[in-house]
Amino acid sequence: MEATTFSDFRKELKSYMDKATDDFEPVTITRKNRRNAVLISEAEYNNLVENQYILSNPANLAWLQQSLDQAKHGKMEQHELVEPVDGNE
Repeated sequence: MEATTFSDFRKELKSYMDKATDDFEPVTITRKNRRNAVLISEAEYNNLVENQYILSNPANLAWLQQSLDQAKHGKMEQHELVEPVDGNE
């Protein structure tokens, strides 16, 4: 994660926004009062919000944990992908 001062961030705003959006690299903006901020892409933000929502549901969390445990112990099955029949998409 890259860090920059607030002053430098203002001067190089486009460059830092490109890093966050094109390279998915978070940028920490430091300030003298230690109230720092982090710039991330909208896609990364949406991903964080969605993950928080999914993991905040106890049933979803239990299902994910069970799936991870099954994978860890080799309890997986492989299936062929089947093309949908017309009208059943």
